[in-house]
Amino acid sequence: MAGAAPAWHLLRQLLWSVALMGSLTSTVFLGMVLFAAARYVMTCRTPRQRVLGVPLRELPPVTILKPLHGMEPRLEENLESFFRQDYPNFTIVFGARSREDQALSVVDRLRARYPQVQTQIVVSGEPSWPNAKVYSLSKMIASSADEFFVISDSDVLVRPDFLRNVIPLLLNPKVGMVTCLYKGIPARGIWSQLEALGMSIAMPSGVLVAEMVDGMKFALGAVMAVRRDAVEAAGGIRETAYFYSDDFVLGNRIAEAGYEVVLSHYKVGHVLASRSLRRTLGDQLRWMKSTRFSRPLGHVGSGLTYAVPFGLLALLLGLGHSHHLRAGFELFLMAWLNRMLLALVVGWGVMRDRRSLWLCWLYPLHDLLGFGVWAASFAGKTFSWRGETYQFGNEGRITPEQRPISLLSHGLPQGHD
Repeated sequence: MAGAAPAWHLLRQLLWSVALMGSLTSTVFLGMVLFAAARYVMTCRTPRQRVLGVPLRELPPVTILKPLHGMEPRLEENLESFFRQDYPNFTIVFGARSREDQALSVVDRLRARYPQVQTQIVVSGEPSWPNAKVYSLSKMIASSADEFFVISDSDVLVRPDFLRNVIPLLLNPKVGMVTCLYKGIPARGIWSQLEALGMSIAMPSGVLVAEMVDGMKFALGAVMAVRRDAVEAAGGIRETAYFYSDDFVLGNRIAEAGYEVVLSHYKVGHVLASRSLRRTLGDQLRWMKSTRFSRPLGHVGSGLTYAVPFGLLALLLGLGHSHHLRAGFELFLMAWLNRMLLALVVGWGVMRDRRSLWLCWLYPLHDLLGFGVWAASFAGKTFSWRGETYQFGNEGRITPEQRPISLLSHGLPQGHD
C-alpha cells in the first residue's frame, strides 16, 4: 500500500494539469470566438446594403431544391416559407423517393394555395448511391435549366426576403457558393431546448472561428446557394455522393475549384422535433463521428474547446483535497461563466436568438453533454440514418449495410410533374 499514495498523488497532479490546460485552451477559444463574432458583425453591414441595392430586373431565375423524406414537425410551415419569397422569378423543385411519400401531400396543399409559384415534383426511386439525398438532388438538378440553385433541407424556415438577400452575392463570377448560419427553433422539452441552443451558439462559434482563421472552405447544409458552373467545376453533385457531410464536401470542392465560398450575413431557422435525450444525443453522435473520420486532427483538437468538463474536473479534485477546494471552485465557476458569455455574445449578439438571453445559464449543460458526445464519437464506426445502417470509412465516406450501391447509374428523373 506504500506505493499507492505516490501513484495517487501523481495521478492527481496529472488530472490537475489536464484541468488547468483545458481551462486555458477553452478561454483562448472564447477569445477567438469573441474576436471572430465582432469581425463578422462588422463585415456584414456592407454586404447587406449591397445586395438590397441590386435592381429586381437584374436578379436571375432561381431553382430551389427541396429533398423530402416523410413527415416532419412544422413541415408545412417550413415549406410555405419558401413559397412566400419576395423574389421575381423562382421555381421550387421537390424530390422524393416515391409519390407515396407523405410529405408530398403537404406539397400538394401548398401548390393549390400558391398557384402562382412554379413548382415541380421529381420522383427519384430507390437510391443507388450511398447518400440517398445526393442521389435525389442529382435527379432534381437534371430537371432544371436554371444556372442558380438553392439547396435547402426540409426543416429550414426562412423569411420572405431570403432569396433577395442571398442570390445577389452569386452575381460576382468569383463567388461559387453562398451559405448561411442557422439558429435552432426548439420544440417542447428540455432536450430540444438544449439542442436548439447548441445550434444557435456552438455551431456558429466554430464556423466563425474557422472562417476567420482559414476562410470559408466548406458549407452549411441548411441552405446552400450555388451556381451551376461552380458545381460542375467541383465535379458535379455526384462528387459528394459517398459522404454523410455532403454539404461540407460540396463547399470544400467548390473552394478547391477556385471559387469563393461566402458566409452570408443572412440567418435562417432550423426547426427541431420533440425528441428524447437518447435520440437527441444519437443524432449529435452521428455528426461527431462524421467529423472524426473526415477531419480527424481537427476533431481531436476540438475537445480542448470545451470549458465545463475541465472546470468540473477541477471542482471534483478540489472536493477531494481541502487545499485545492477554492481553486477547484474558481475554475468551475470560470468555466460556467465562460459558456454563459459565449451564449450571450454568439447566441444573442450574432444570431439574435432571444432564448440565449434568458437561457444562457443553461447553455453550460450543453457544453458538458457535448463533451460526452465528443468522447463517445471515438468508439465504433457505424451509425443509423433515416432507417438505414451505415459505416464510416476513410475521409468520412459512408457505406450502407442494407442496400447495394453504384455510382454508375445516373439517369434522368423517373417521374416529375
